[in-house]
Amino acid sequence: MSWAESVVYWTNFPAGTPVNVLLSRVPQVLTHLKRKSDYITNPIPKQGLEFIFKKMIEVESVMLTFNPLGGRMAEIPPSEKPFPHRAGNLFKLQYATNWEENGVEAAEKYIELTRKLYAYMTPFVSKSPRGSFLNYRDLDLGISHNGKNSYLEVNLGNVLRSTLKFELNTDASDSGFFIGVGAVIRELSGVVTVSGAKKVMDRARCGCAREANLCLE
Repeated sequence: MSWAESVVYWTNFPAGTPVNVLLSRVPQVLTHLKRKSDYITNPIPKQGLEFIFKKMIEVESVMLTFNPLGGRMAEIPPSEKPFPHRAGNLFKLQYATNWEENGVEAAEKYIELTRKLYAYMTPFVSKSPRGSFLNYRDLDLGISHNGKNSYLEVNLGNVLRSTLKFELNTDASDSGFFIGVGAVIRELSGVVTVSGAKKVMDRARCGCAREANLCLE
């Protein structure tokens, strides 16, 4: 199966559908979604898992997907490939919420539920900074409006640094190469990533993170 054929498969087209169906600008189904992510660096204790499952029942619509890491991936240096989350990470965690209802009210409801579960997970995930898989394009980590100020917009109020602990020299490009929200930037010295945004961490205002910490005491 080619990469294009796999896209057809995962888009739920019938078996045997030609790949040129992907050229259509009309979506198969209009589904709204929100994605967030975390990295787990330490095993989650039993009482922590029980707490998480309880909170998943409360938020109802948010799914968690655990993608295992380690093994061969942990042997590859973080600077070797444009994916720095290797040694030290047990697995990647995806928060996935889909909904069919249209309108701002529905969107705000489901996005807030996703953020709430994300806040509950605070004690169990990576810290200083809190890691994130940028390909999910989580706009909670920063929003750019294009143009030459986009790097500053994404950086404002966020923790913008690399997993390898080096700063981005914005003089490296005057053509807007870095304007993409959560862009993965490959340089000879490594990969720049965005992680742990202030805006999202502040979602713990509802006491979610504090409640999660109490479950471990």
